[in-house]
Amino acid sequence: MLVLTTSAFEGLAITTIAAKIAQDMQGLHLYGWIFSAFLLSQLVGTLVMGQQVDKQGVFNSMLVSFTVFVLGTIIAAASLNMYMLIGGRAFQGFGAGALITCVYACVTLYYPDSLRTQILAAFSMAFVLPSLIGPYFAGLIASYISWRFVFWIVIPLIAIALLLTYRSFRDLQRSQQVTGGARAIDSRTGQAILLAIGTGLLLTGLGMITNWQGIALSMGGLMIMIPLMHKLLPQGTFLVQAGLPATLVTRGLYVACYFATESFVILGLTELKGLSADTAGLLVAAGSLSWSGAAWLQARLDAKDRGEGRKRRVMLGIGTMIGGVMLVILALFLQDTGIMLILISQIIIGFGVGLANPTTAVIALQYAELGHEGKMSANLQFVDSFYVAMSIGVSGALVALAETMRWGISTGIFMVLMLQLLLVLLSFLSSLRISILARHKHSSAGQKIDTLPM
Repeated sequence: MLVLTTSAFEGLAITTIAAKIAQDMQGLHLYGWIFSAFLLSQLVGTLVMGQQVDKQGVFNSMLVSFTVFVLGTIIAAASLNMYMLIGGRAFQGFGAGALITCVYACVTLYYPDSLRTQILAAFSMAFVLPSLIGPYFAGLIASYISWRFVFWIVIPLIAIALLLTYRSFRDLQRSQQVTGGARAIDSRTGQAILLAIGTGLLLTGLGMITNWQGIALSMGGLMIMIPLMHKLLPQGTFLVQAGLPATLVTRGLYVACYFATESFVILGLTELKGLSADTAGLLVAAGSLSWSGAAWLQARLDAKDRGEGRKRRVMLGIGTMIGGVMLVILALFLQDTGIMLILISQIIIGFGVGLANPTTAVIALQYAELGHEGKMSANLQFVDSFYVAMSIGVSGALVALAETMRWGISTGIFMVLMLQLLLVLLSFLSSLRISILARHKHSSAGQKIDTLPM
């Protein structure tokens, strides 16, 4: 819980202070890369660690993940320019993706299917405290001390988390079936690295698409990305086939919408509405609180209907998000609208994603084969990282394009939010093809527990 709480605090805090960082370092044109660098390297971290969990065990994988995350945090805190900060965020992303993959793998190994929605709902509580104090606290620190301290204060928290989980993960590794013999870099890892590079080229090119260099970079990035996506994503993903492919596409699209909307609403509130970073952060954080509440609700509903209503809950959650995104657009761009409408929209969007997100995770984990739990966990984190990286990256390119063409920041933010509305609409269509397994054939593989430890 502390691992996830620390990660949640960092995510919410950086979302709050990113606009100030970009302004202080004169890098507003690189605003999207504060998030994209993190997410693209998170993509690599999830795939690397998904294999290492199965081959080297969860304990060794967790130690490496902690180390890389802390290294990235130090680099970001001590950064001298925007490019160094982006480099630190890349290390942070790798470590964070690896950490969360380890956590998901542990859930799959230890808990039977009937309890997974409950433990994932419990994990959602890790967002409550950061949501209550994180954005406001980070905004105050950035405004009155320095945004660098927002990075520094994470290190002691992550160290405490390691001390608390050290023995538990070591004991879990002893009971885990570990294949061993992992190579430093195998084909899947190399493909993930190339995909991150190709995506980076595409996003860089989109930001300068008005000249021939931007067009060349974009085309080169696409040529690298498309064949690799066919290899890394489960078969049938491009066609949104029923079952696991449709589940992952649905999840990737609405998660991309949620995090990109959250990131750029902060920019809109500070640039268009003139709000301070701490106030804007508090408004957006309301979405995380309603996310937690909805996650608990879906866990209770899942226990009541024994998983029969999972598809309906996913569709209801996405439909709720559609209404929330539309309300955000109205609140930001209609005159004489107060911050209360922004607050309501964030609560609605957060509730929708909280209803859908644990549910799609449980549906996907049903497809995990025995001994390959880490791979399925990595698939979940892969679609989260890749779709969000693409959405935020393209959104950042739209803002940069608006600046280049002198359309103004308001036009850039409007294009970004319309893109997010399109993504969540496509997610709803994809959710129609989700199918639920009657009962997970490996639900008895985990240790049988009568009550959920809290």
